[in-house]
Amino acid sequence: MFELIGIPPQALFGQLLLGLINGAFYAMMSLGLAVIFGLLNVINFTHGAQYMMGAFAAWMLLEWAGIPYWGALVLAPLIVGATGVVMEKLLLKRLYHLDHLYGLLLTFGLALMIEGVFRKQFGSSGLPYANPLPGGTRLDFMFLPNYRAWIVIASLVICFGTWFMIERTKLGSYLRAATERPDLVQAFGINVPRMITLTYGFGVGLAGLAGVLAAPAYNVSPLMGSNLIIIVFAVVVIGGMGSILGAIITGFSLGIIEGLTKVFYPEASNTVIFIVMAIVLMVKPAGLFGTPK
Repeated sequence: MFELIGIPPQALFGQLLLGLINGAFYAMMSLGLAVIFGLLNVINFTHGAQYMMGAFAAWMLLEWAGIPYWGALVLAPLIVGATGVVMEKLLLKRLYHLDHLYGLLLTFGLALMIEGVFRKQFGSSGLPYANPLPGGTRLDFMFLPNYRAWIVIASLVICFGTWFMIERTKLGSYLRAATERPDLVQAFGINVPRMITLTYGFGVGLAGLAGVLAAPAYNVSPLMGSNLIIIVFAVVVIGGMGSILGAIITGFSLGIIEGLTKVFYPEASNTVIFIVMAIVLMVKPAGLFGTPK
C-alpha cells in the first residue's frame, strides 16, 4: 500500500508521530485558553509566555535546586499558576466589565514584557534540558522514543481529566454557573471572586504544565511561546471559543493533519491550520463545537 503512493512507511508513521506530539501541545495549550475564555471571558494572549515560563521553571528547578523532571511536573505548574493568580488579582479583575479587546491588549503587552525579560536574562539561543526517559521501542514500521510516547499519554490524561472535572463534576457545575449567574452562586455561600481567580490560575497552570512537557523535547527558549501561540489561537477558533471538548479534539486532529501535510504536500504544512480555520469560519463562524451567541 505504501509503495503504491511512493512513501516509505517509516516516513509516514514518523510524521504521524510528530503530528500527534504537536497536537498534544496544541490540545493542552488551547485547553487552557478555552478554560480561561469559557469561564472568565478573557482572551489570554499571555498564554504563550506562561507556557515558556513553565519550561524555564523546570530548567531552573533542575539547574539551581537540583529538582528533577518529575518534581518539576508538580512544582512548575504551581509556580506559573501562582503568577497567574497575582496577575488576575492585580490587573485582569479590573477589566471584567469592559470589552474583550482591553483584556487582549493587556495580556498581549504582558506577554511581550515577560518574553523580553527572559530574553535579556537567558538570550534567544535556547537551553538544553535532559531527557528523563531516554531510549525507545523499535516497532516493525518505526522507532518510538519513550519520551514522545509519554507526552502523548500524559496530554491525553490531562486533557480529558480537565474536561471531566469541568463538565461532569459538582465543582465544574459551580464554575459554569458562576459565569452565567454569579449572584445566584454567591447566594449559596460560594466565594465567586476567589473561584474566578483560582480558575485563571488553573488555566495558566495548564500552560505551565505543557511547558514542562515541552522542555526535554525542545530547547528551552524565550521564543518558544510566541512561536506557538498564534497556532494555538487558530486551534481555539476552529474548535469554538470556550469549548473544552472542541479545544482537545481540534488540537489533536490538527496536529495529525499538519503531520500528514508534511508528507504529502510539505509546502503547505505551515499554513494548513490557517486554511482549515478559514474554511471552518466560512461554514460555521462559531467553530466546530462552539455555539452562536
